Amino acid sequence: LTGAQDGSVRMFEWTRPQQVVCFRQAGNARVTRMYFNSQGNKCGVADGEGFLSIWQVNQTTSNPKPYLSWQCHSKTTSDFAFITSSSLVATSGQSNDNRNVCLWDTLVSSANSLIHAFTCHDHGATVLQYAPKHQLLISGGRKGYICIFDIRQRQILYTFQAHESAVKALALDPSEDYFVTGSAE
Repeated sequence: LTGAQDGSVRMFEWTRPQQVVCFRQAGNARVTRMYFNSQGNKCGVADGEGFLSIWQVNQTTSNPKPYLSWQCHSKTTSDFAFITSSSLVATSGQSNDNRNVCLWDTLVSSANSLIHAFTCHDHGATVLQYAPKHQLLISGGRKGYICIFDIRQRQILYTFQAHESAVKALALDPSEDYFVTGSAE
């Protein structure tokens, strides 16, 4: 799966030189993040205008429409994570009201899909990591802060400054004993 600054999203197969599917044409908002769900049957694309779109991967048309597309953040959606199944999604980004990390239910109408919004990260959340064993979300912000959320209780557990500049990357070890952060500095 490839995403570009011009907003296009294309899927390729290892053995084919041409694209298999074009999910989005050029001329859309820049792609900020893309993932497959753990089952590999859906892919999601976040963009610079705050939208998250999700497609079924096994499409037979060359330009399929997303089965879900909604604006998660008023300014930008910078990252997202499929939580457990593909029906629960967490997003990070920047919103005018500082609700910069959100939980969404994709099985209900878009008007009711926001489950919980965390007010955190002045100037926006840049990255997000899900820890499934502990049911925790870890987010990094533009000002170098890390927030850890318990998604079962829907509360922030910890906040601390890890860097002097924006957190650009988060990684979690498979046993979920450690996570590492990378910054713009």
